[in-house]
Amino acid sequence: MKKLLSRYRSLPIRARLSMLVAAAVAFAVAAVSVTCWFIVQGKLYEQIDNELKKSMAMRGLDQQAMDAIAYCTQTVDEDDPRPRSIYFQVVLKDGKACVLDFSAGAIKVTQTDKDVVNDTKRTEAIYHNSVASDGTDVRVMSKPVSYYDPQTGEPANAAFLTALPLNGTQATLNDLALILLLVSGIGVVGAGAAGLAVARAGLRPVDKLTEAVEHVARTEDLSIRIPVEEESEDEVARLSRSFNSMTSALANSRELQQQLIADAGHELRTPLTSLRTNIELLTRSEETGRPIPAEDRKALLASVKAQMTELAALIGDLQELSRSESGQQGGRDLQVVDFQETVEAALRRARLRGPELTITANLQPWYVRSEPSALERAIVNILDNAVKFSPEGGTIEVSLDTGVLTVRDHGPGIPVDELPHVFDRFWRSPSARALPGSGLGLSIVARTVEQAGGEVSLSRAEGDGTLATVRLPGAATPPPEAV
Repeated sequence: MKKLLSRYRSLPIRARLSMLVAAAVAFAVAAVSVTCWFIVQGKLYEQIDNELKKSMAMRGLDQQAMDAIAYCTQTVDEDDPRPRSIYFQVVLKDGKACVLDFSAGAIKVTQTDKDVVNDTKRTEAIYHNSVASDGTDVRVMSKPVSYYDPQTGEPANAAFLTALPLNGTQATLNDLALILLLVSGIGVVGAGAAGLAVARAGLRPVDKLTEAVEHVARTEDLSIRIPVEEESEDEVARLSRSFNSMTSALANSRELQQQLIADAGHELRTPLTSLRTNIELLTRSEETGRPIPAEDRKALLASVKAQMTELAALIGDLQELSRSESGQQGGRDLQVVDFQETVEAALRRARLRGPELTITANLQPWYVRSEPSALERAIVNILDNAVKFSPEGGTIEVSLDTGVLTVRDHGPGIPVDELPHVFDRFWRSPSARALPGSGLGLSIVARTVEQAGGEVSLSRAEGDGTLATVRLPGAATPPPEAV
């Protein structure tokens, strides 16, 4: 059994579907054929039973039955018009069988006939099959008959048997069985062929999907798409749409990765080139024995240190951005965060970086779902930009009210034509390219806020400066599970 199941599971889906359809049709056809055969058999037997009733009602037959019971013999005229193809027989209480002279032959006495004799309360005839003395299958009507035993003078029961041969009926049933068998076989074969055709037609989209998957696995070409009818809503159509969405997402992800690698390589080239140049100058001075003046050496070392710091910051920003784009939030799950406390922690770091600035804050309680360290880093990036572009002795105004955080500085502001690009990776305003930074800070901010379900925007403030706005969904009180 296990081998059969293993072989069945190893078959292609088309073959399995064809076998299942053929099996289902075979079961249905068999059930219908057997039912039809039994119905026809019942109807034919009903016709024979009706003929037996008519034969029983023939003129003088009942009286002759009584005579047969009394003498167990019967003499009739040779010119008796009653047919000789019918069997007539009497079964007495002691089991003795008396055949009427004009009967076509004797009938084998069965237990059913004996039961009719012994059941004194029975008045209706019983119909059953038996065998004649010449081996012919017959249909028998066994009718109870009451009489007085001539020896004892007491009432007794007998069974009067009337039978007709079943040759014609059996031939009809055999022919019907053969026809039903042939029709069933043709139906099963046709159902198997139809099932195979339906399976091929139904699995054609699956074949296309399989070919597309194999093509992607073989060539890594994510541009392939499976055509799907817009109005189709079956499982295969949904699977095809899911595959197209998956390949589109993978293609976009690959494009973003390639763009990130290209942008990172471009941005890393500048500090690495400068760092290499400065190190080569220091190395050459050692090799040639020509020491660099102390002030120049100090400037070179300071430049190397600054470039290494810039390089480390750029690598850190790239790592943070790659984690954000993967949707992993640094490998941690989102949790309830006190937004007010996070902003206060970011403000403490901002005041250390801009001690000459005045930073005012008006913060109201608010709780959001985010990753704490990522959210704090995003707020620090916004405040760093405000510190970087604020004039010496300037003011930065921070406000948090019902989940809306605003940071307003009084610097030169962002030109209107540059606003659409501020959240692009590695994008830096032409006026800010001389300042330190990688151009990834605001990209990290946008990713973090989006993953927390919020929105972030930059706009020109009234008068002068820039207004950064962060909106995060949440509540003024922590949820019960966070308490």
